Amino acid sequence: MALKEARLYEKLENNQVSCFLCNHYCHISDGKLGICGVRENREGILYTHTYGQPVSQAIDPIEKKPLYHFFPGSSSFSIATVGCNFQCGFCQNWQISQVKEAKRFQRPTRDVQPEEIVKQAKRSGSVSISYTYTEPTIFFEYAYDIAQLAKKEKLYNVFVTNGFMTEETILMIQPYLDAANIDLKSFSEDYYKKICKGKLGPVLKSIELMKKLNIWVEVTTLLVTGLNDSEDEIMKIAGFIAGVDKAIPWHISRFYPQYQMGDLEATPPDVLNRAYQIGKRAGLRYVYLGNVGVGNSTSCYQCQKVLIERFGFSVRGTHLKNGKCPHCGSLIDGVGL
Repeated sequence: MALKEARLYEKLENNQVSCFLCNHYCHISDGKLGICGVRENREGILYTHTYGQPVSQAIDPIEKKPLYHFFPGSSSFSIATVGCNFQCGFCQNWQISQVKEAKRFQRPTRDVQPEEIVKQAKRSGSVSISYTYTEPTIFFEYAYDIAQLAKKEKLYNVFVTNGFMTEETILMIQPYLDAANIDLKSFSEDYYKKICKGKLGPVLKSIELMKKLNIWVEVTTLLVTGLNDSEDEIMKIAGFIAGVDKAIPWHISRFYPQYQMGDLEATPPDVLNRAYQIGKRAGLRYVYLGNVGVGNSTSCYQCQKVLIERFGFSVRGTHLKNGKCPHCGSLIDGVGL
């Protein structure tokens, strides 16, 4: 595997480098790796280990990202490499997101260059390419080169992200990034620090900046039993999203015990339903219960008529007319509706 020089870093004295890809702002000495475990300083040059090394490729419904207001019912060619800049104890893809675990499981990779990814996406009939499963920020160089080629082939680009990238990173990818689902994991700095090994503030800024840059944004919150599911915290999350734009769809996900949190119980249904009601009271137009098999159809925010019928990740029926509700004429927010 040939390493590729990374983007978004600065060379310092004594062969040290400063990485500003994400908000960890790692200061990396010669021979060391960043927090993500995939960016290495070799003699004063920062290299990425992820370029052209996908650990997962699949054709997914766009609803699985989840994106419900971005070309609903379409397919998205989905890719990931090993690594993440967070260390969430509840991660559902921990076997590939955590470098030490990926090494333990010896997850295979093979060299697949950006041109081949775009060809595969075209052949699959997908409308978009999603950079997903792990954290796209840490394979940014690979995603960036693919995204540029994808645009030329009239494919859309989607990030499924924790939102911890820097402003410089967002501005660099913005000309090629069409949509993002951003995890807003909590509204507590303490939660981000202890559970995710990250920070809340930069995630909030990413949501605001992407929205300002006209990237289509949807937000997901996983409610973890006893940790971020209090009524007060849910109200703060819903209030923040509504303050940015009430048209941002909010996906509320149920926690299932796994990885380092196998001893916690799954999120009770009444907590999910309460969160849904809080989101609607906050004025959010579109609130979804994402991974419980119900509560994921799109209704008109004015007359409440069902406009996009979903069952799981499948779209069973669409009743929009030129992107509008046929019953009351309201324009439904989204892209490709």
